[in-house]
Amino acid sequence: RAMEHDRAIEVYDIIRTIRDPEKPNTLEELEVVTENCVEVQEIGEDEYLVIIRFTPTVPHCSLATLIGLCLRIKLQRCLPFRHKLEIYISEGTHSTEEDINKQINDKERVAAAMENPNLRDIVEQCVTEPD
Repeated sequence: RAMEHDRAIEVYDIIRTIRDPEKPNTLEELEVVTENCVEVQEIGEDEYLVIIRFTPTVPHCSLATLIGLCLRIKLQRCLPFRHKLEIYISEGTHSTEEDINKQINDKERVAAAMENPNLRDIVEQCVTEPD
């Protein structure tokens, strides 16, 4: 239990500094992500299921998919332990949450999105740590 909590804090520390695609703020500052939105469960020896539930700033946020993509990319790059990653929009906080949840948890769609140079540039700007 304590290990899962420590892992959750570790995950939160990685995602809280992701910048919003439109605003100069971080996801933490906008309360898109909070410590409570991260859940970590041990699923095997040294392997964890990481579940993130983020809350878009408005119910029709057009950038929710992009924010989910940023969360996924940053965690894939930065998590120092073996993991499975599930990212969801907090229930009832977005008008198309089901569609977006499917998109950001589909490996092929994520890979295709990251092949788009414009999209990749935006993701890079959002996930790069400020100096």
